[in-house]
Amino acid sequence: MVLNSPSRPRLGTVNRMMDFFAFFRRPEPIASPEVLADFIDSNAAFLVQKGIYEYARARSAHYSKVLFKEKSFQDAVENSRWRAFPLGLAMVAEAAEGLLRPAAGDNRQAQVEALSTLVLSIFDRYPVPSALDAAIWGELRAELARRLQLIGLHAPKLAMDIPEPFAQSYFDLMPIHENLRRAEFPTLRNYMRVTMCNIHDELDKRLEPKAVAGLLIGHSV
Repeated sequence: MVLNSPSRPRLGTVNRMMDFFAFFRRPEPIASPEVLADFIDSNAAFLVQKGIYEYARARSAHYSKVLFKEKSFQDAVENSRWRAFPLGLAMVAEAAEGLLRPAAGDNRQAQVEALSTLVLSIFDRYPVPSALDAAIWGELRAELARRLQLIGLHAPKLAMDIPEPFAQSYFDLMPIHENLRRAEFPTLRNYMRVTMCNIHDELDKRLEPKAVAGLLIGHSV
C-alpha cells in the first residue's frame, strides 16, 4: 500500500510531450485477475488514506502543519491506515464482484471464492507493518476473509451503499480523539459513498467482465 507517490524526476521536452499525449489515452483495460488485483490494491489504499488525511487536515484546521510533524500523530496515522486497509480491500472487492457477477453464470459461488483468494493475496503482498504486531495483522486478515465471504450472500449493492457496513469501523479509526469527532460521522460516511461511486464508475469503464470471470477461477487454483 503506497502512502504517497514519490516526486517525479524532471522530464525532458520529449518526455513531457509523451506525458501530455498519455493524458488523453484510455486507461489500461482490466482483462485479467492480475490487473484487477492491482486496481483493487491501489483504490483500496486511496479510499482509506485519502479519508484519513483529509479528515485530519480539516479537523485540525490551521494547526494541521504542526500536527502532521508530530511523531505521535504520525504513528497514529500509520496505525489507522494499516488497520483501515482491509476495509478498503473489502469494499472495492465488493464493487468488483457486483460487476463480475452477471458474467459468472452458474459459477457465481466459485467466482466469489476465487475473488476472495485474489483479495487475500493482495493483503499478503505486505509484511506486518511496523505500526502493528503480527497477532493484530493476522486478526485483520481473518476479518477481511470473513467480510469477503459475505459478499456472495446478497444481491449486488449500489456503489453508494457498499460503505454502509464499514463506515463506523472506519470512522472509529480516525487519528483524532473521540470527543472531537463525535458529530462528524455523517460527513465521513458521505465521503466514503462518493469515493466508492467514483471507483465503481472507473472500474465499470475499464473492466472486461467476461475475460476476467473466465480467468479468475483458474487463477485461484
